[in-house]
Amino acid sequence: MAENEVKLTKLAKCAGCGAKVGAGVLAQLLEGIRVHRDDNLLVGFDKSDDASVYKVSDELALVQTVDFFPPIADDPYLFGQIAATNALSDVYAMGGEPKLCLNIMAIPASMPREAVHQLLRGGYDKVYEAGALITGGHSILDDEPKYGLAVTGFVHPDRVLTNSGARPGDVLLFTKPLGIGVLTTAAKAEMASAESMALANQLMTTLNKSARDAMVKYRVHACTDVTGFGMLGHTFEMAQGSDVEIELRVADIDFIPEAVELARMGILPEGMYRNRTFAESGVDAGETELCRQDLLYDPQTAGGLLMAVDPADADALYEELKGVVPSAQRIGVVREYRGGRRIFLR
Repeated sequence: MAENEVKLTKLAKCAGCGAKVGAGVLAQLLEGIRVHRDDNLLVGFDKSDDASVYKVSDELALVQTVDFFPPIADDPYLFGQIAATNALSDVYAMGGEPKLCLNIMAIPASMPREAVHQLLRGGYDKVYEAGALITGGHSILDDEPKYGLAVTGFVHPDRVLTNSGARPGDVLLFTKPLGIGVLTTAAKAEMASAESMALANQLMTTLNKSARDAMVKYRVHACTDVTGFGMLGHTFEMAQGSDVEIELRVADIDFIPEAVELARMGILPEGMYRNRTFAESGVDAGETELCRQDLLYDPQTAGGLLMAVDPADADALYEELKGVVPSAQRIGVVREYRGGRRIFLR
């Protein structure tokens, strides 16, 4: 084996965002921690949002986030790209522009130097594509490799997007197909086709920059990126935070075809079960096929943006997204909360 040929996924127990602590467990871990008040802290960790936002002036707020995970690809350069794309996404979800990044890296002592170099180069290339800078970071030795970024971005204080601003009547738009977690799980067992993995890798390295640049032109009331908690986990958080209920039209959601077949066979990541445990009590699944339910709980890595858009702007934004995102989808509507379940699959 050449020096730079290292099977990164064989060094990790979990892959990508599938390694995230479940949303329900995370809420329990944070419960009871005192939140200090600061009028300039517009969004903090108590909001279950994608990033924190701190107002610096009437014209400027800082958006800050951190995200890292174990390898989801064997190729170090590709892994670096995916991890950076995923970390940058939280700033885009808040309506912000990434500006400064810090590397976070854990590597085994035995990992070849060239592999580490390629991993970092993958991260650098994606950050520069985003128009941001890597200005330093921190690394430690660990038995399992891990990589990601701490990201600081800028946003106007009056234009911050959160996951808790959805309003009854809003239209839900989404920007990438679902099925990444199932495909990467299958890939570890060599059960995923080369064609589907090429698509998955393309999706995981596509920045949400174009989606963000389009949506900030319109009246978007809420936004989140669909990552480790899956479509239903993140939608459930949006519904709870906004005190609304949401109807998702499953037939209008774009699933990667091979992921549907693999899910039907029972090839599912562990994170899917954690996400189901968290959100299932708030979901009315209707007649939705079990494999598609599973894909709606499937943890996504560097997933798309889910936007709750004013109905008067939904058509125009949908048309603009068609030309700039991997898969523009109009997948549901926001309704007044009537008590009981918050998510309805139709």
